[in-house]
Amino acid sequence: MARNKYPEVTVSKILDVALKLFLEKGYEQTTIQDIVDELGGLTKGAIYHHFKSKEDIITALGKNIFNNNNPFEKVRNHQTMNGLEKLRTVLKLSVTDTEKHMVDTATIPLVKNPRFLANLLDNQINIVAPLLKELFDEGIQDGSIKAKYSKSLSEMFVLLTNFWLTPSIFPATQEEILEKINIVRTVFDGIGIPVFDDELLSLCKTAAVDFIK
Repeated sequence: MARNKYPEVTVSKILDVALKLFLEKGYEQTTIQDIVDELGGLTKGAIYHHFKSKEDIITALGKNIFNNNNPFEKVRNHQTMNGLEKLRTVLKLSVTDTEKHMVDTATIPLVKNPRFLANLLDNQINIVAPLLKELFDEGIQDGSIKAKYSKSLSEMFVLLTNFWLTPSIFPATQEEILEKINIVRTVFDGIGIPVFDDELLSLCKTAAVDFIK
């Protein structure tokens, strides 16, 4: 068998087709064979060469979407924003990222899978938290963030915002999730990270309610 000279092209095709099918049919209803049927000539072997399972595919999708639309890169070199403003902008961009939310919705059936949750936690702690730490460090240095211990803060931040506030991981009614958002805002304000302005608070509440529907 000839070796694939362009594996990144194959991976990209698999992810594009998988995303389309996950959104159209749902994650649970989509099979590896469905993905093969849409790939025009690729075999199951080609898919399994790059991904061990559907779980690996959707995990890669999430990372791919993040890398292609990384909100941290959009603010990193912005000269007119202080650290807190950059952090606030990152959150607003994340909350309004419709493609990311579509994938998040598709992954709801996977939240009871320990392996998937472990991968998600690893991604948040080892990829997102260090990027948050950069903004915390910048905000502490410029005085816009009145807090210390940027590494611990960044880890706590991702756990609260990307796990505790996620209804598929911690089931909650609309009323309860809105209550949680207010609690997180109070906590962050209290430790010197007033990131939730009125606009961000409104965006978070709208996104949370839409996710629960």
